[in-house]
Amino acid sequence: MSVPQPQIAVVLAAGGSTRFAAGAKQLAIVDGTPLVAIAVQAAVSAGCFAEVIVVAGAVSLASVVPEGVRIVENPDWASGQASSLQAAIEAARSAGAGAVVVGLADQPGVTAEDWRLISQAETQLPIVVATYGGVRGNPVRLGSEIWDELPKEGDEGARVLLRRRSDLVTAVACRGDASDVDTLEDLDRWNS
Repeated sequence: MSVPQPQIAVVLAAGGSTRFAAGAKQLAIVDGTPLVAIAVQAAVSAGCFAEVIVVAGAVSLASVVPEGVRIVENPDWASGQASSLQAAIEAARSAGAGAVVVGLADQPGVTAEDWRLISQAETQLPIVVATYGGVRGNPVRLGSEIWDELPKEGDEGARVLLRRRSDLVTAVACRGDASDVDTLEDLDRWNS
């Protein structure tokens, strides 16, 4: 089976930043750029997606998301990451996508090449997950044939399915850094 087409890149950025003591971490600055803009630009720069979508919720991202990127609002963002993933899947279904490649707004070390490797992985399996030093991370490609199996509620997205259906998963080694920014100390490390 070839890679489903078209594919849509999704950056989940709707959360309330509960562990981040300095407000909305999506807007926290690393090297002069908001975290969400770094993540979105990596997906855009991959150059292999029919569309790039950002799922927003807790804070407005319109002023920091690049032109041409669609913002999908998740009114249920406070219920957990599953609702944001479902908002992305609904947008992808409406667009006729065959797969979504999902990343997070708080991982500034995930590169355009990482997005491209996951998007272009040749496999018969519907889930492709990035690994960094052998550890699973993001982005993750989810073929449309498994979208109905994704969680509808809770604070986990595709991880639930990755654990439950490892027989559907292909891992691809990536060179970026999937460390996320959850605390001010994390932010300081990225800015040092």
